[in-house]
Amino acid sequence: MNKQIIITALLAIVSMEVMAQTDSTTVKKDSTIWSQTMDGVTVKAQRQFIKQEIDRIGYDVQADEESKTQTVMDMLRKVPMVTIDGEENILVKGNSDYKIYKNGHLDPSLTKNAKEILKSMPASAVKRIEVITDPGAREDAEGVNAILNIVMMDTKKMEGVTGSVSGNYGTLNNPGLGAYLTTQFGKAILSVDYGYNYMSKKSTTTNGYIERTFVESGNTQKIISESANPGYIHYADINASYDIDTLNLLSASFGGYFYKIDVQGGAPISMFNSLGNPIYSYTESYWLPSYNHNSWNGRLDYEHKTHRKGELLTLSYMLALTRQHSEQEDNYTNTQNVPFSYTGLLVNTREHFTEHTFQADYIRPLWEGHKLEIGAKYIDRRNNSNSGQEYYHSTLPSTSTAFDHSTQIGAAYADYMYNKDKWSARAGLRYEYSYLKGCYPDGSSNDFDKHLNDWVPQASVKYQISDGQSLKLGYNTSITRPGITYLNPAVVSMPASINYGMPQLVSTRQQTLSLTYMYIGRQLTLQLVPQYSYYHNGIGSLIYSQGDVRFSTYGNNLRQHRWQMEGYAQWKPFDGTTLIANLNFTDNDAKNLDANLSQHTDNLYYYVNLSQKLPWKLTATAYTFGQIGHSPMNIYAYSRQWNRYAFTLQRSFLSDDRLTVRLLACAPFHKDMHYKTRTTQGDIIGWGDNITAANGRYFKISVSYRFGKLKARVKKTETTIENSDEVGGIVKGQ
Repeated sequence: MNKQIIITALLAIVSMEVMAQTDSTTVKKDSTIWSQTMDGVTVKAQRQFIKQEIDRIGYDVQADEESKTQTVMDMLRKVPMVTIDGEENILVKGNSDYKIYKNGHLDPSLTKNAKEILKSMPASAVKRIEVITDPGAREDAEGVNAILNIVMMDTKKMEGVTGSVSGNYGTLNNPGLGAYLTTQFGKAILSVDYGYNYMSKKSTTTNGYIERTFVESGNTQKIISESANPGYIHYADINASYDIDTLNLLSASFGGYFYKIDVQGGAPISMFNSLGNPIYSYTESYWLPSYNHNSWNGRLDYEHKTHRKGELLTLSYMLALTRQHSEQEDNYTNTQNVPFSYTGLLVNTREHFTEHTFQADYIRPLWEGHKLEIGAKYIDRRNNSNSGQEYYHSTLPSTSTAFDHSTQIGAAYADYMYNKDKWSARAGLRYEYSYLKGCYPDGSSNDFDKHLNDWVPQASVKYQISDGQSLKLGYNTSITRPGITYLNPAVVSMPASINYGMPQLVSTRQQTLSLTYMYIGRQLTLQLVPQYSYYHNGIGSLIYSQGDVRFSTYGNNLRQHRWQMEGYAQWKPFDGTTLIANLNFTDNDAKNLDANLSQHTDNLYYYVNLSQKLPWKLTATAYTFGQIGHSPMNIYAYSRQWNRYAFTLQRSFLSDDRLTVRLLACAPFHKDMHYKTRTTQGDIIGWGDNITAANGRYFKISVSYRFGKLKARVKKTETTIENSDEVGGIVKGQ
């Protein structure tokens, strides 16, 4: 009912907007709207936030005044088709199956740890954020449903040095710093960005309650937990380009992040029988004396243009590295009738990821409005892990598991593009051959390998109904492969839970069909995107019990059919007033074949932002975001509805508004904001409730300063490498 009211209201506003346009002359050029009235000469320029192309939707970050002091994470909430869930996980087109690019190429380190990096990255260093809704045969590569592309600042000419610095501090004692710098040396242009974010114990504290009932025995486990992960994160990128001559360009980049955290927590854990009588109890306390994670990637591109306009050859190489090491120590005290014999344990895990990618791309204009792109790609991807577990004061033997997994991928593609008059279209086909091999260096199990052949088609067509209205139909197929976290067979055994990966997992194929309506008027921008997607061998969780112990692993066991309605509106009813609404309604049907369970959920993610310019160059903003209905976590559980809200006041100073200050009040009327989950089926049912300090009441001040002249850009080749197939890789531990 809520979505029907919202859509009806938006369509009514569109009707009034179209009628209003018949009374004035409107000329649209690029993303700026010029209106001319008949009473004298009054010209108004209004810079639009949204721009649509056949394969992507772009949000102009620099057109948004709030970008001067906000982070990229803040800006993402305003981008069509992007939502943030209750645990600050970024969702694109309603799910987590996507990759993140920076300046048009895959950024492996950013993709693996987007949440922390984008909360630190200043939006003032970003030009626009794009959602590539229909990746072509080249970009679709090993396939995702969508691509989130962060385009950094650029301009036209170079004069001296330009850059920006920013900082913030809040009542949760979590300061952050960011800097961006660009300069030129002859034919070479260099840009550097750096960020730092400190995560205090106060800002990362989470209090939780979990209640699990084991269906077979009727026994109930209760956990009252408190945890924190204070630490820090550094990220940095260096981009450089060199004009060899007018037809040849060499560009390179290197970047990544490093973080170190001090994970600590504990919980009293108790088990009761069906009558409520205690069976056993103990207190768990854990910490990670050694936990560090770093991820780096480098890229080199050579671009050659011919004298034929638009003809281009690009040769690319990319190296991606991720290293993660953790030691988790658990101690158990206050034990009463516990079903285990040890007093603690130590889990030591090392995971390495190395990837080499070589790619060649060739673009050839055929005749007016027609263009062909072909290319080839080779990926050498290697994962290895070594996990060990040692029990304290017990006769149980220590365990150790070494596992190596490699994937060799060869691919070729062809992409055809058409653009003439009111029509534009794109169609492509990609072939991929994959060889996967798993090895156990310690001889604990038999090695295995697998050969896969995949055809990946995609197509889209767009019709420009009028200057302000367009309609696009799109279809794509995507392939997703499991990462080392899902594949690692090492068994991590705790007193109440046992977790392990599944090395036999294979790739998943998903089909998506979408229809996009876009309207851009003088005061209103509207996008509506109904879409349908499905897959039949998705990677899903498998959770079961043996006795009163919870087991967790993965399998190619998930079938899913999903209907979605993406909605976005930007309305400017008065001078200085802007209302933004970003909505995602999802109807999801899933079935887990291994567990023989089905799940149906409906949910609406929403973000509503009201901004008003005030006297004395002040801008006030109020926004709210959250979830209505139930969002699936896995086949067994879902998250319940939740809501967040905040208020900001912002002002710029000095010439050209170089200095900007912003005050933020997050949830000022609620100390705690809850995030609740419920498990309704399977061997274990129950519920959970988490309260994280960063989701409750706090206050923050942010300051940014621009210096120099913004007249430089680091040149980048027009095509480069994107690897976008992997899920369940090395990510930050929760």
